[in-house]
Amino acid sequence: MKFSTLQQLIECCREDGVTIGQLMLSEQAKESGKSEEEIFKQMADYYNIMKEAVHRGIHEPVPSRSGLTGGDAVRISEYMLSGTASLGTEACTALAYALSVSEVNASMGRIIATPTAGSCGIIPGVFVSSQERFKWDDKHLIMGLFCAGAIGYVIANNSFISGAEGGCQAEVGSAIGMAAGALTELRGGTPEQAVHAVGLALKNSLGLICDPVGGLVEIPCIVRNGFGAVSALAATDMALAGVRSVIPSDEVVGVMLEVGTAMPAKHRETAQGGLAQTPTGKKILKDLYGKGSKNVKEKGAKSTQKEDEIK
Repeated sequence: MKFSTLQQLIECCREDGVTIGQLMLSEQAKESGKSEEEIFKQMADYYNIMKEAVHRGIHEPVPSRSGLTGGDAVRISEYMLSGTASLGTEACTALAYALSVSEVNASMGRIIATPTAGSCGIIPGVFVSSQERFKWDDKHLIMGLFCAGAIGYVIANNSFISGAEGGCQAEVGSAIGMAAGALTELRGGTPEQAVHAVGLALKNSLGLICDPVGGLVEIPCIVRNGFGAVSALAATDMALAGVRSVIPSDEVVGVMLEVGTAMPAKHRETAQGGLAQTPTGKKILKDLYGKGSKNVKEKGAKSTQKEDEIK
């Protein structure tokens, strides 16, 4: 890639007179040796899988394998129809769709890791709800995925996208930044505005720990995806309104690296701290793995590793 930072991404777009999505499509074709048509088709396939996951979880309760979660996307959808949602229809739809995809993931259904399985609901939730709202065709959204990919590429190579390395700020936080930047571009924002959206989004998730109850990507992961989708919409509106990230977005990515590196291991996907070690969290873990377990904490950590391997 001819860019490694968000500022370089802006400069490349300015020099070539293209959007972030167009630049990423071109660069990915060069890197892979495939044609842009082939790369675009592959991304189109990914977007279809995202839409399938959204609709599956929305139209039927999707219980997880553990039985701990499932059906919240349907509950939010039904509540939204009452007309009393505090968020309003648009944001509430993004919330429901994000929960939907995350519940499909927890039930071992087919999803696209964006950028990880633990944060798989945020981009589909934002994209599919926005497509319905603004009546965009699939091609427009697919180009948005290339924009999100470029942002994720920079974050992954300058910080983390893994909860085991940098906490949930690296998974959910990165996904919020990717969704916010991409939606800003999809709505006609400039590359500069898109990058400001990334910084605004990431600043709001710095320090978020990864503390999966029972070592499973369910509690609190699923609801964090829902909140993440709404945060991405807020960051997009701020950027389009002219709000800037006073701390440059590349520096915010650097802070995420600093914070994640300093984060204790118990708060990085090991299920040895945070919500996983509350009295209720411990009880859930014992119920899942049996009260006779010699080292419940170890089992929780191992289950997380196994789940990551499956995804």
